Amino acid sequence: MLGEKLKMLRKSRCMTQQELGKALGISTSTVGMYEQGRRSPDHATLLKICQLFEVSSDSLLLDSPVLSEQQAALQSNIDLNDVIEDFRAHLLSQQGLMFNGMPLSESDIAQVVDAIEVGTMVAVEKLRRRTNNGGEA
Repeated sequence: MLGEKLKMLRKSRCMTQQELGKALGISTSTVGMYEQGRRSPDHATLLKICQLFEVSSDSLLLDSPVLSEQQAALQSNIDLNDVIEDFRAHLLSQQGLMFNGMPLSESDIAQVVDAIEVGTMVAVEKLRRRTNNGGEA
């Protein structure tokens, strides 16, 4: 719970684990352990996390989500980006991958995933416009 929220907050600021560790005065591996739930921050570090991300300790520690709508939407976008990156890695790990009987090179696979990312961005922008225009596309 804390780990997932910390990861979401870190990614919402486009920070690496190394950058977060430096900001908190802890190691990159410690940040990773926090995010994986293998370790919990001490009181002082928890306070630094709350100050850095401008959230209450309750929003990090409580079982129920206490995130704003904007943060929840951002978490969804991050999840989709993670899925696309996992998909990219999966495709690149396949030997002899083909599309309609034609073998795909790493460059071809990169173009396919790039096209998926572009399509995703177009769909998200269309949804934002529809939302901002009161339901009109």
